[in-house]
Amino acid sequence: MSSREREAALAAAPWQDAGATGSLFRGTATSISDIWRRRELLSMLTRRELKSRYKDSALGFLWSLARPLTQLLIYYVVVGQFLHAARGIDNFAVYIFSGLTIYTLFSEIIQTGTGSIIANSGLVKKVYLPREIFPLATIGSALFNFFIQFLILVVAALVIGTLSFGTHLLFAVGALGIVLIYGAALALILSAVNVFLRDVQYIVEVVLLLLMWGSPIVYSLKAVSGFFPNWLLQIYIDNPVTLAVLGFQDAFWSPTGEGGSPSDLPLRMLLIGLLGLVLLFGAQRLFTRLSGNFAQEL
Repeated sequence: MSSREREAALAAAPWQDAGATGSLFRGTATSISDIWRRRELLSMLTRRELKSRYKDSALGFLWSLARPLTQLLIYYVVVGQFLHAARGIDNFAVYIFSGLTIYTLFSEIIQTGTGSIIANSGLVKKVYLPREIFPLATIGSALFNFFIQFLILVVAALVIGTLSFGTHLLFAVGALGIVLIYGAALALILSAVNVFLRDVQYIVEVVLLLLMWGSPIVYSLKAVSGFFPNWLLQIYIDNPVTLAVLGFQDAFWSPTGEGGSPSDLPLRMLLIGLLGLVLLFGAQRLFTRLSGNFAQEL
C-alpha cells in the first residue's frame, strides 16, 4: 500500500476519542501522581507566567497593585462618597478592599486559567505532559498577586484598627480554600471547553463582571437582605464567591460579626468547601476525558 493510500485509509477511518479511559478514582490518582513528578515544571511555568506578564516593564511586579488600588479608589470615591454607600458601612475602605482582594484572586484564576491551554498550544502539540499543569500554573501566578494585595489589606486593617487577632481569622483561611477549590475546578473545565468552543473566554469575562456586582463587595449584605425574599437570599449567600467575600470581611473588617453575615457562616463555608471538592474531582475527570483531543483541535 502506498503512502497516499495509507493516508486516504486513515482519513476514512471513524473518529476515535483519544481521551483517557480507565477506572474513575485510579485515573485521578494517576493524574495527581504525574503532576507531582513534574512539580518542577509546574514551578517553572508559574515563574514564566509572572515574568512574561511584566516583561520589559520598568516597575515590574508593582503593576500588580495598579488595578486593585485603582478599583479601590474608584469604588471608595464614586460608590462610597458620591452615591453615599459609605454612610451605612463603617471603615468603608477596608470593607471594599477585603472583598476585592479575595474576589480578584478568584477572577484572575478563572480568566487566565480559561485561556491557559490555548496560550500553551505549542507545548500541548509537541510535548507529552499532564495538561492540568497549564491551568494550575495560572493559579500560582494569581496567588503571587493575591499575597501582594493581602499584605496591603493587613497593613490597612492594622492602621485603621479593624484587625484583631483571634479565631475569626480562620474565616480568611476558609475563604481562601473555597476560592482555590472552585477556581481550580472551573479553570479545568473552562480551559478544556475553550479549546473546542473559543467563545467561552468571552462569556467568562461577562460572567465575572456580573459575579462581582452580584457579591457584597461595594454594598452590604444587609442591603440585599431587605430586597430579596428569604429563600432567594439563602441561595445568594450560599454562592461560593459570596461566602468567600463574607469570610474575608469577617476576618479583617468586622471581627465581631456585626457586618450582617449569617451566624452559621462557618457551617455554610464547610459544606460549600466539601461540595467544591466533589466538583473539583468531576472537573479533573472531564478535563482528562477532553485533553486527549487537544492536539487535534489546536
